[in-house]
This record gives sequence, structure tokens and C-alpha cells, in this order.
Amino acid sequence: MSSLFAAPRPPAELLFREAHVLDPRNDLDEPRDVLVRNGVIAEIAAAGSLEASEGVEVIDGAGKHLFPAFVDPHVHLRSPGEEHKEDLDTGTRAAAAGGYCAIVAMPNTTPVIDHPMLLRGLIASAKEQAHVRVGFMAAISVALAGEQLTEMAQLRDAGALGFTDDGKPVSSAGLLRRALQYQQLCGGVIALHEEDATLSGAGVMHEGAVSAALGLAGIPAISESTMIARDGLIAGHEGGRVHFQHLSARGSVEALVQARARGARVSAEVSPHHLLLTEEAVRTLDTRFKMNPPLRGEDDRAALIAALRDGTIECVATDHAPHSRDEKTVPFEAAPMGTTGLETAFAALYTGLVLPGTLTLACLVERLTAGAALFELETPTVAVDSEANLCLVDLEASWRVGESGYESRSANCCFGGQELRSRTLLTLAGGQVCYRERSFALSAA
Repeated sequence: MSSLFAAPRPPAELLFREAHVLDPRNDLDEPRDVLVRNGVIAEIAAAGSLEASEGVEVIDGAGKHLFPAFVDPHVHLRSPGEEHKEDLDTGTRAAAAGGYCAIVAMPNTTPVIDHPMLLRGLIASAKEQAHVRVGFMAAISVALAGEQLTEMAQLRDAGALGFTDDGKPVSSAGLLRRALQYQQLCGGVIALHEEDATLSGAGVMHEGAVSAALGLAGIPAISESTMIARDGLIAGHEGGRVHFQHLSARGSVEALVQARARGARVSAEVSPHHLLLTEEAVRTLDTRFKMNPPLRGEDDRAALIAALRDGTIECVATDHAPHSRDEKTVPFEAAPMGTTGLETAFAALYTGLVLPGTLTLACLVERLTAGAALFELETPTVAVDSEANLCLVDLEASWRVGESGYESRSANCCFGGQELRSRTLLTLAGGQVCYRERSFALSAA
């Protein structure tokens, strides 16, 4: 059974002419012509050398970049139960607008995806509504209560990509151990939101100088790193496969390195907001900067960037977490955690890290696609006979986040109002055109 689901659309028939193709895995970094026939990359040739046959749309890619489309292993689509924030239609439209061809949705919905019947219903909806392919994680524990394991084997049979209690940690070491034992039988990655609730307490931001100055309860970085250390040991003992979600602190990177050095099968992700922002942003008390884990210090940010650059952290995940305007328009302490990010991830990271020379463009593209392999999905690539999962990007375009609205139903983006460089013009997912920037015209041969 396939683990990714989307609504069927006609296969693409396109010729990208003279686009600068960048695919780090295939050592491609030069202008090429790329022909897509019946949703599959049929030919890659010297720039300007291919002619389109009848019915093939020709795209002038001169001055534009063509990348393998991105994969996000951590998003919240709020369906079922909280469709006033996001749903399968709006969330996957946001993904497509950001250059993503596949995303992985978390199960902390209302109700929680902890039963095969609920998962089957969600998959059926994705087959009717999703613009890009979606994989669904199921809960580790019933109702995310951390007390009783879900029927993991049945959930896998129903189509679950893996298991997570995201939004909550698996506080019980014994429960996590049993989950890893069941993983040996049914497969599927176990992804962990790492947080010791007894250390986080009632915290609403990072514990440090800024929280003290603002008089806000803080969340210490050790609430995350101590759990990573514990769960790395458990994963190593059981020989299980664990993915650590949204790392935010230097100590967490160190715990990851130590777990891997002991032979544990562990991987990790980092989110754009933790790579680009710090606790200083919270001085505004703008609730768009309230997320869990919280924005931390500059030293933590530097450690995360270094870990992403050298591959210690393998991939970028947005942790796209939509909330309604009313929910975020409250005092900082009362606001829910989370920021949207699918539409801005590449542009924000390109602007904040690639243009200043902190990361190479090739590294960023690789890390934005690397989540696929970590979740046992096919990695997008620009290669002949590969399914067309591509995004065309204008690196020179400038735009102000939110000025023309969002594809997402929610507007709680921590980069809202910022001027960013680079814009997604066209996205192909599963061989189908799923996004075209409104002002970007295509011509048919």
C-alpha cells in the first residue's frame, strides 16, 4: 500500500527551457533543458537544444532555477476537527506554493489519529483534496495520553507512515521502549517531540535573560536535551529507529551526536524559525514568535546552523502549525504555540542563510529534500525516468510575506511582513502540476 496520498490530476507535459538545474545528489548545477512527458522526466539536454512537440507547454526557464521539489516531514494540517485553522486543501496548497511535493502530517488532531478507522477516513479525504502527496503519522499512545500504546500494526496496515505523539513527549520510558519493540514487528519510523514537562512547567518562551526581563515563565533548554539523551539510549538498547523532531538547542545537538556515536539509529530535523530567529524576537510580545520548542539564544542558533551544514542534523522541517487569528490575538502567555512555514521556508532560509554565505544553495536544497529518505520515501531527483517532482524558483524575485495573503487558511507566520528573496513559480508533485504563481504565464508549443 502506498504511504503518500493526493488527488489525481492530469500528468504534466512540460518543457523547461534553459533553466539552471541544481540537484546536488546528481551533481547537476548548470543550465539545461528538461522535458517532462506524461509526468515523468523524459530527457535532460543542453540548454536550448530541445524542441517541444505538440501539446507540450514550454516554460522559459532562463534566469530561473529548477530544483528537485522539497519534502517536509513535519506539518500540522489540523484535519480532522480544527478545519477553521487549516485543512487538507489549504495546507497542501500552501505546501505547493512553497515548492513542496510531499509532506508528512502529524496526528495530534481532534480526534487524535490513534485508530485505523480514523486514519482510513483521513486518507480517503487526501485522495480527494490534497494538492501534493501527504503521508500520515499515527499516534504512539492512545489519545496522546502516554499511557497505552495504539494498535501500531493495524495502523501501519491502514497506511500510517510512522508514529509520533507530537505536541507531547512520550514521558514514560517504558512506553517508548515497548513502542520500539513493536516497531521491530511493524516498521515505520518513530518521531519524538522531546520535552520533559516537569522541566518546562508553565513556561511560554526560552528560559534566559529575555524571559527574565519580560517577567515570563521560561522553558530551559535541558527540557529538550535531557529527553534526547534518554531516548537515544533507549533507541540504542532496543535497536530501534528514532527521529528527533524540531531541535532547538546546542545541548540537543550534543546529545544527538553522543547517541549516534554509541551506535543508536537516530536522525533529526530543524525548523527555519530556529535557524533564523532567537529569543530576542519575543521582546515584541508578538504571538507569532511563540512556538514549542521556543526560540532560544544566539549560541543555540549557531549550533543548529553548524549541525545542519555538516549533516549532523539531516533535514529541515517546517513544523507548519496554523492557528486562527482569534487564537493568536491574545496576550502572549495565553496564545497557543506555533507558526506557519510551508510558504516561506525556502525563501526565508535562502534570504537569511544562503545570501550571506552561511549555507550554500546546494546544501539548502539537499536538506530540504532529505526528509524523504528519513521517512522511507523516495527522494525527489532531477533524473531521466524519474517521476517529475520539481520546483522552478526565481532567486532574484523579492516579495513581502503576507502582502498578498497566504495559501494557508492561517496567517500566523513568524516571517510575516519581512522582505524575502526568491519566489516559487511552479511546482510539480507526483508528475502533476500542483502550483503556478499567479503572474507566471506558460505558453503551449
